Amino acid sequence: MSADSHPTLPPVRLHSDAELARDALGAPLFARAVRLARWAGPDTRVGVGGELATDQLPEAAAVLGLDAADADSGGYASQAWRVAVDTGLVDVTEPEDDGGEGDEARFGTAAPGEDLALVTSGAPGDVLDLWLAALDTVLADAAVPDLDDLVDALDAGGEIDFDRLDWNPGREADFLDGVLANLYLLTVTEGGAADDPVPLPVLAASMVVPDGMGEPTDAVLEQVSDAMMRLDDQFRQLEPIGLVEFRPVDEELMAEAGTPPEPETASAADDEDVSRYGMVRLTPLGLYGIRARMLEAGVDAPAVGELAEKGADALLDAVSFYSENAAQAEIEQWLAGRELPAAAAELLAAARGDDEGGPLRRLRCQQALAPAGPEAEPAVRSVLDDPELGGLARVWLAERGVSDVPAPDPEMVFWLTVDTIAAQLAADGETEELPLLMGSLTAHHAGFFEEVWRVEHPATAYVLEAMGRLHPDKKAAKEARKAAFKARSRRSA
Repeated sequence: MSADSHPTLPPVRLHSDAELARDALGAPLFARAVRLARWAGPDTRVGVGGELATDQLPEAAAVLGLDAADADSGGYASQAWRVAVDTGLVDVTEPEDDGGEGDEARFGTAAPGEDLALVTSGAPGDVLDLWLAALDTVLADAAVPDLDDLVDALDAGGEIDFDRLDWNPGREADFLDGVLANLYLLTVTEGGAADDPVPLPVLAASMVVPDGMGEPTDAVLEQVSDAMMRLDDQFRQLEPIGLVEFRPVDEELMAEAGTPPEPETASAADDEDVSRYGMVRLTPLGLYGIRARMLEAGVDAPAVGELAEKGADALLDAVSFYSENAAQAEIEQWLAGRELPAAAAELLAAARGDDEGGPLRRLRCQQALAPAGPEAEPAVRSVLDDPELGGLARVWLAERGVSDVPAPDPEMVFWLTVDTIAAQLAADGETEELPLLMGSLTAHHAGFFEEVWRVEHPATAYVLEAMGRLHPDKKAAKEARKAAFKARSRRSA
């Protein structure tokens, strides 16, 4: 998985390791691998690559409770055996000589592996490590073309002609990784898929349609259709390991329509019609698995709760880039393990700073302290005279009806206004609500723009320029632009 696919992702809410381990043990393919590992014994014979001997596949299928009349039962048993071997649930001893005569010369042996004991006696993390190894095997298999395509691509010497097959193993693996990364992003992004399944045409289009393309061309739509059918086959293989919940493409519909709905209309079309083109969502176990692969590749993929043991400085720096809901969830977990008076003091100390990230840290600090009760009051009162935190402290105390709060001087009012708007710009950009906030903050201060440009805040000019664009009052907007020019001139002098 490429480390630069999504360099920074929204935080994901993961289930507990115990819940995820139960899901892993319940995944059909992993459960089959465990059953075959327990079945392996002195009479089990394997080939050169550790694969189960062909004449033992019916017995293995029977152990798994598969219908012998099902032509695919042997394939299911073979896949489960491969997972068992690759994860260490089974130890194999390959044949020493595959050119001799007789069964003894041509087959190796197999036995339950040491790791099999972890399934019942290991910690949840041990089970999840085994499941991740199984996932690697399944993902590698899913990136391989259909058997029929491989047979068609064999040359005269029995070797695969990759040029004829038009299959590049690395490219296929990267494509599947990219699809899963996009599915992960759609799931964890605020307002994204969450628990809702994603239409397969949308996911295929995310990999094929160039950014900024308006109406897709026929050639691009054909590529989307090809990618969609490829994903249909791959997700069928990924569902048994517990990575996804998947509704396959309705083959009758594809025969009728020939092409998928256009990507931009797929979400707006009738739910039933879209679902017939395939729907997929990551399971909680799938979110865990894709995140683990991203972390291994060096991708910054945070999870809610991982900052609980870190200091307030690390907390505020991280949640500054989270959505408000995700930041709140992380803050709550951080506070849960601490005494509130000390935690409040630590948060306030971490909120200081005249660097670019300071305003947003203070906004998140204010968010963290919002639900705090009287226990936090001493820490808040201690910063009333602090030039950076005094305004925040007064707002917090006033919201709780404290009567003996000293009035702020004008300089502190102007500084807090700049800091507040800078934080909102950093958190959400130029939203529809921001002009209303600007109007509210300046309405009660006559001559606001004649004074604010002198404020010693690193974001003063930046904020005034934004107010010049967004302030709902045209006269105030003009005054903001003049004040911004003065602020820029003052800083460059």
